[in-house]
Amino acid sequence: MKITSKGQVTIPQAVREQAGMHPNSEVDFEVRDSGEVLIRLVTPAVASVRSAFERVRGSANASQFKGMGTDEFMAFLRG
Repeated sequence: MKITSKGQVTIPQAVREQAGMHPNSEVDFEVRDSGEVLIRLVTPAVASVRSAFERVRGSANASQFKGMGTDEFMAFLRG
């Protein structure tokens, strides 16, 4: 395979089918110390958790949380 000028590669159909990858599937990349790159299919459950974190990312920076310590913030989260 070759990498395009946009940094894209095409995953061969046989590989996609064997891995259960479909259009709009999410994948993870892991670069190992040896330089190997591992591509993993992200399961729907993992994608759901990621989505939840993305929705609240940065919300702890709101002015109402400034100056709160970790314990105080965790108590707030737990209600």
